[in-house]
Amino acid sequence: MKLAWQNIIHDRARFSVTVLGVCFAVFLMIFQGSLLAGFLRAASRLIDASDSDIWIASRGVQAFEFGTVLDSRVREMAAGIPGVVETGRVCMAFAVYRTPNGTQQVVALVGADPNVGKRFPVPNMTESAGGTSPEAVLYDVSDRKQMDLTSLPAEVEINRHRASIEREIEGYGAFLGVPFLFTSYRNATRYMGFGPQDAMYVLLRVSNGYQVSDVQQNLRQRLPEVDVLTQSEFAHKSRMYWTMKTGAGGAILTAAVLAFLIGLVVVSQTIYANTMENIEEYATLKALGASQTFVARIVLSQALICGVLGSILGLVAAVPSIGYAKSLIPWIYAPWWLPAVMVVPSLLMCALASIASVSSALTVEPGRVFRA
Repeated sequence: MKLAWQNIIHDRARFSVTVLGVCFAVFLMIFQGSLLAGFLRAASRLIDASDSDIWIASRGVQAFEFGTVLDSRVREMAAGIPGVVETGRVCMAFAVYRTPNGTQQVVALVGADPNVGKRFPVPNMTESAGGTSPEAVLYDVSDRKQMDLTSLPAEVEINRHRASIEREIEGYGAFLGVPFLFTSYRNATRYMGFGPQDAMYVLLRVSNGYQVSDVQQNLRQRLPEVDVLTQSEFAHKSRMYWTMKTGAGGAILTAAVLAFLIGLVVVSQTIYANTMENIEEYATLKALGASQTFVARIVLSQALICGVLGSILGLVAAVPSIGYAKSLIPWIYAPWWLPAVMVVPSLLMCALASIASVSSALTVEPGRVFRA
């Protein structure tokens, strides 16, 4: 290890370039990983926020944002299935929002019954005791600028119907490019022009004495014209749609892979140049009887030292950058384990980068030092 350290600091400029290359690659991988993790979480956030065991949707619905109205009998039939103890409704549609100043824009309006989940952002009677009525409309604090409101409560229009914006919430910022507005199911049907019994999604809670899979199978037999999915299945389906079929998640993942390849190229070139510069020393070591393993370990140690130092710098740079990015991209998310996990591919990157250098060091002839 000491010999490896002396070799890499012999040319400090080259050593600095290598560490900065690793730092840049780790920074990009962590940042892109945070974007991907946040995108996946945002794609199924409203599904995950419900407390329901089963979601019923129209056949072929790929994601929460693209539901269509179900037949009114679906909810009635689902409520009669053994094991179903409670049903709720959720709907979502794009609507035209107009502020008191006359400006307007498209918003994503979400309505839900109060029993769909305690974390689901919908006004209910519990909130009314704190000053928010069940008729209220809520929006996420990250969309404050887009809502164009100077104070709350505020009277606005949604699809030419009067509405009252009464409170801000957190954690449900839009990732579609338009703000989310949340209200009660009764309000939403009025704004959207739905019938009182219409529903886009029917949510079911299963009794503790029944298996969710058994109730799901029973529902599929009774309602073959709709999709009957568990909460986790629908959340996964929504995430896969936004990640794979829209290309957005693929672009983020591609950027992370490119960051890995950039670091691989930078480190491999630098380590290889350093190895060739000191090739006479490796020939000397082999002439003195050093084993192939010892020589390979020196080259690999040089790469890993650069990897460790670059990873530390990348972590130090990524944490505050992600914190700042949250003010611009509200759905970005960096789980606690992400920075630690990114260290593994960074070290792997450095190990792979040393392959060409190890090969050169191992194939050098010991007699070369005497010819020199």
